[in-house]
Amino acid sequence: MAAKKAAAKKAPAAKKTAAKKRTPNASFMKEMTPSPALAEIVGSKPLPRTEVVKKLWAYIKKQGLQDAKNKRQINADDKLKPIFGGKKNVTMFEMTALVNKQLS
Repeated sequence: MAAKKAAAKKAPAAKKTAAKKRTPNASFMKEMTPSPALAEIVGSKPLPRTEVVKKLWAYIKKQGLQDAKNKRQINADDKLKPIFGGKKNVTMFEMTALVNKQLS
């Protein structure tokens, strides 16, 4: 019995070192000008990429363009087709790459 109790006792957890605060990548925070097609959705003012993607997702959710069965799939409407290179639907991962092409 004593052996079981000793085995059940765990060693004290090692103290974790304080994690360094992560600094944002400057290229994501740089304001970029959207193309005319993208400006119809997010506005024409220069924005950081993170804000462009946020506004694009807000538009997608508001319009109900996320596929019901596969949430990673986005169905394009008339405004999104030029941004998506004419494709009817893209994955959320493709979307970010296609949106980056629309920024300068």
